[in-house]
This record gives sequence, structure tokens and C-alpha cells, in this order.
Amino acid sequence: MRARSQVCEALLFALALHTGVCYGIKWLALSKTPAALALNQTQHCKQLEGLVSAQVQLCRSNLELMRTIVHAAREAMKACRRAFADMRWNCSSIELAPNYLLDLERGTRESAFVYALSAATISHTIARACTSGDLPGCSCGPVPGEPPGPGNRWGGCADNLSYGLLMGAKFSDAPMKVKKTGSQANKLMRLHNSEVGRQALRASLETKCKCHGVSGSCSIRTCWKGLQELRDVAADLKTRYLSATKVVHRPMGTRKHLVPKDLDIRPVKDSELVYLQSSPDFCMKNEKVGSHGTQDRQCNKTSNGSDSCDLMCCGRGYNPYTDRVVERCHCKYHWCCYVTCRRCERTVERYVCK
Repeated sequence: MRARSQVCEALLFALALHTGVCYGIKWLALSKTPAALALNQTQHCKQLEGLVSAQVQLCRSNLELMRTIVHAAREAMKACRRAFADMRWNCSSIELAPNYLLDLERGTRESAFVYALSAATISHTIARACTSGDLPGCSCGPVPGEPPGPGNRWGGCADNLSYGLLMGAKFSDAPMKVKKTGSQANKLMRLHNSEVGRQALRASLETKCKCHGVSGSCSIRTCWKGLQELRDVAADLKTRYLSATKVVHRPMGTRKHLVPKDLDIRPVKDSELVYLQSSPDFCMKNEKVGSHGTQDRQCNKTSNGSDSCDLMCCGRGYNPYTDRVVERCHCKYHWCCYVTCRRCERTVERYVCK
């Protein structure tokens, strides 16, 4: 009887950890929205996959935003796969949205990254859509109050970061604001990491300038505030992923807070990604923990980084194979003004993990 009771307690604990953990990123399933769905009528909102009721309501009241949000879901997936292409965990499970594996269902380091990236991406995409005139509800960002520097003037069309952050947070944070969706610790973790993503986006806002003048003399430069490319924001978040802090949900004063597990004398920093549960090494396939394994993954024999055959293959060794590559070669410039090239074929040796 006691053993049976312990099993029941373990199951209840696991259920408490996993219930609703990934609701906040189910909206990435919008990446699969068919092009045939026009998204020009409010009844279309209920046909969209992965949304909670609060997001459906936001869809109905901000219908003009939905094409941009669908695009953001696709961009988030591409950015994640690109950022982790050389890692054992290569973000392939993000494409299973809304039915994720445990690598993203639990409060892992990987889910921390995806929450941060998805929050940054939706705000980035909306801010850029304002700039390009794709959204009727917003326009260019405000002109800064400070002067741009000698020989420079403010002009152009700034990325509307404030509008992107406002609408992006409303949509992507909506599932975490719903009552009774998972444990309080998971909610706090998801909201914290989403805000870290938006913080990384704010930090990417920079002054960009374009030269004007006779024969490119650059006597005057027009400047505006623009966001860095999403791949740069993803790279920043990947650095934070690599140094993420494991936390516990612990009483501090009258409420519980997330505090570093090994350094609980200090609060969690606003700039750091946090996670509750350790991840596997992702070496072997194990769907119970959301690991696809690295068998048949391509590796780099000469690299010392995460894509090296030693690290990628987890010491199992690798198999070589040859591949034929066709590329442009013997290119020649002709006056004026075009280039002709020949097509050359060469054989390269590649390696895959055993």
C-alpha cells in the first residue's frame, strides 16, 4: 500500500510540474496557418491553432495584426533552428507546436530560451511591420529627443519598438496570465524569461545612418533608431542560455520568489535566463525527456566547438561519407557591367554521428 501511495504521489507531482507548462508558446503553431486562410474576418480567429481564449479575443479585436503574428511564429522557429544548428539540442522539436515534447514542456533551459526568443520575435516583427507600413494601427517610431551628433540629422523611419513591445507582450504573455495554468513556479519562470527576451530586443535598438552628399562625400548623414536583425537578438539570447541560472521557488518575505538554487542569497537578475529543471545531455533518443539524440547528425571533424564530432557524437564515433557539391567558379567580370561564371563540381568528405 505504501509503495502504491508513493507512486500516486510521484504522478501527482509530475502532473503538477507539467500541467500547462508550455501553454505560453503553443501560439507558435500559427506558423502552420494555411495561406488560404485570409484572416480578414473575426470568425477566422477560432480556426487558429494553439491559442488560448484570451489570444482569440485579442485576435478579434486586433485582426489586422494577425498576419504579422503568423509571420512572427515562422520567424521564431527559423531563428531557433539557426541558432542551435551546431548543438546537440537543435531546436527541432519547436516544429511540433502545439504538441511539444518534454524538452519544451518542462521548465528546462531549452524552454527558457524558446520563451525568450518567441517574446522577442513577436515584438521585433510587429515593430518592423509598423516601419514598413504593413499595419494601419501604427507608424514610424518617435524621433529621439537628443541630437544625433555633428553632421547628422534625424530622419527616415524608426522601428516602432514601443508599439511592438506593447502588442507583442499582450499576445505572447496572455497564456501565462490565465489562472489555473500550471504551477506558480513555472508561470514566474515563463514570464521572467519572456521579459528577458524583450530586454534583449530593447538592447538591440541602435542608431543607423545613411550618407548623403555629392559623389558619396557623406557631408550629411540621416539617422534613425533601428533594431538589429533577429539573428543577432537570437545570438544574444543563446549566450544567456549558455549561462542560464537554475532556480527554485522559495519564500522571501510574505511571497514566494524564484531564487538561484546555488546562490539563494541574491535575487534573480533581470537579464539572466532561468530554469527549474535540468536537461538531459541529448545524446541518445529518449522521447520521455524530449531528446531526439544525435545519431545521423552531421558533425565537423576539424572543429573544437559544439559541432565537433567528439562533442556532437558523445564519444560514439562517426561515419564518413562523400558528397558532390556544385558551385560557381572561374568568375569573370565584363565591362560593363556583368559577371559570368562556370559551374564546377567537387567532392567533399562529410561526417555523421554513429
